[in-house]
Amino acid sequence: MSKTTRATQALTRAGIPHTVHAYAYDPEATRIGLQAAEAMGVPPGEVFKTLMAAVDGKPVCVLVPSDREVSLKKLAAAFAGKSAAMMRPAEAERLTGYHVGGISPLGQKRAVPTLVDAAALGFSDIFVNGGQRGLQVRVKPADLVHVLQARTEAVT
Repeated sequence: MSKTTRATQALTRAGIPHTVHAYAYDPEATRIGLQAAEAMGVPPGEVFKTLMAAVDGKPVCVLVPSDREVSLKKLAAAFAGKSAAMMRPAEAERLTGYHVGGISPLGQKRAVPTLVDAAALGFSDIFVNGGQRGLQVRVKPADLVHVLQARTEAVT
């Protein structure tokens, strides 16, 4: 497995300190973020899953702790919209250029408005997908918010 992806390259180009962590990806896992946390031996709240959604039909990216569910009502409100819906896997893959299970908020094919759940700010470091299945990057939440030009708000 390569530890160099568009996601890790984006962090390196931006000068953001990070570490790369490979783990045994289970394609049968029903909740990928929880499986990643378990495989790496870290609390699930520190592993943030990358979700692709549409708010009033426009694509957005949202990162939430792997042990929580996003509130679509709160997500719509965070982007001043009326409704939000999760993207279908094929649409998320086409938009991001990543495969489901390996979708990173970093280095996506097309930049979209991004929100990092405010829970991230309670940790010194968090893990996000590194751009392929079985790869996570550890980064400081403030650095991640900065490089993604993301907003932070509670959406769980």
